[in-house]
Amino acid sequence: MTVSYTLKVAEARFGAFSGLLLRWRGSIYKLLYKEFLLFSALYAVLSITYRLLLTQEQKHIYAQVARYCNRSADLIPLSFVLGFYVTLVVNRWWSQYTSIPLPDQLMCVISACVHGVDQSGRLLRRTLIRYANLASVLVLRSVSTRVLKRFPTMEHVVDAGFMSQEERKKFESLKSDFNKYWVPCVWFTNLAAQARKDGRIRDDIALCLILEELNKYRAKCSMLFHYDWISIPLVYTQVVTIAVYSFFALSLVGRQFVEPETGAAKLQESQDPGKGPSPALGDLDMFVPLTTLLQFFFYAGWLKVAEQLINPFGEDDDDFETNQLIDRNLQVSLLSVDDMYQNLPPAEKDQYWDEAQPQPPYTVATAAESLRPSFLGSTFNLRMSDDPEQCLQVEASPRSDLPAPSTQTPLLGRFLGTGALSPAVSLRNFGRARGAPRTPHLLRLRTELGVEEAASRIDEAEESGDEALEP
Repeated sequence: MTVSYTLKVAEARFGAFSGLLLRWRGSIYKLLYKEFLLFSALYAVLSITYRLLLTQEQKHIYAQVARYCNRSADLIPLSFVLGFYVTLVVNRWWSQYTSIPLPDQLMCVISACVHGVDQSGRLLRRTLIRYANLASVLVLRSVSTRVLKRFPTMEHVVDAGFMSQEERKKFESLKSDFNKYWVPCVWFTNLAAQARKDGRIRDDIALCLILEELNKYRAKCSMLFHYDWISIPLVYTQVVTIAVYSFFALSLVGRQFVEPETGAAKLQESQDPGKGPSPALGDLDMFVPLTTLLQFFFYAGWLKVAEQLINPFGEDDDDFETNQLIDRNLQVSLLSVDDMYQNLPPAEKDQYWDEAQPQPPYTVATAAESLRPSFLGSTFNLRMSDDPEQCLQVEASPRSDLPAPSTQTPLLGRFLGTGALSPAVSLRNFGRARGAPRTPHLLRLRTELGVEEAASRIDEAEESGDEALEP
């Protein structure tokens, strides 16, 4: 059964996630404890062997090997390879969940478009939705071990009521080397077409709507089957697994506490001749390698997460509850097309019939929320300028009698050349722009002198400014 802890983290409070660390079912401890104990045992065996069983010369050789393994382990890009792989697996896991076929939309369309209160109409609606549920059962038998254990043979599917004996004979008489989960969908389309001829479906638009919803349903069944068929490339899974295992195989040897290098030992002995060789300065003889064990816990746990999510149709604690989905889909869909067909409550005036602004009541626990102002937009409370000239509206109509604006400034053109373009806008461009100028002094200039004379005066001002800049 899927482990749900949504209610426990409904509010962000102190220690909210910490309380989840004590759970066992669906936890990383349950997934990883065997590998963790094996790694710890192997580390302890190597540590005891080095400390108690090796001679001094053997210890020296082992120390050289350990330092080499420690340097080599750092060359493996474990975080990058493993992180990208887990991200791919999680995205694939969620896509598989969204591909599980649910009959909710289809059952609503059938209930609305397939008419008839008599026995034939009821049988027609129930048969249509049963074919849809049969298609999902057949495809889930192909991808989920839980569903296959529940329906190991087609006889179990018949006994469960998803298929009749005659339908089973028809199904088995169809010779095909491929999965036949799509056969009930074809039965559905033929039965819907017959219902249109008989008048149970009143127009072609309703028939088209039913078939569109069926195609969406069938597409999810097909996608689910193809997710099971096309896996993440095996070479990628192998690369990630080898990277993790080789990293910790090197860490088993390289993270051992060993004697310091010869140069460091001689230097320390010369500083204090009375003492024998001891660990290098700054190293601490940790009998229990806490950081190495934590690193194993994180990286190996990361790999275990991918191992659990890569196929969510198994029997792990967090795998999809496919059997409960089958039960839910059958019960809800039959209820929708049969008992709820034209079984409506009487239409009545709601209690806000005469109110222009209805306001549902609040409880005491939520009354404070009614005092908060409604959100009207991020710029609603923006304070605008009090200057009336900033709010002056001007026309932005283009003028066909003006020449095309230049795209280079005089000063920048001297350095870039005459043909060089500039993203800047000069005063000349501004005076001849297609839209009206925004500043008040240019507005007055254009109003009093006219467009052409204003542009010429701006040009003269620019040229005088350029002459002032020349050495």
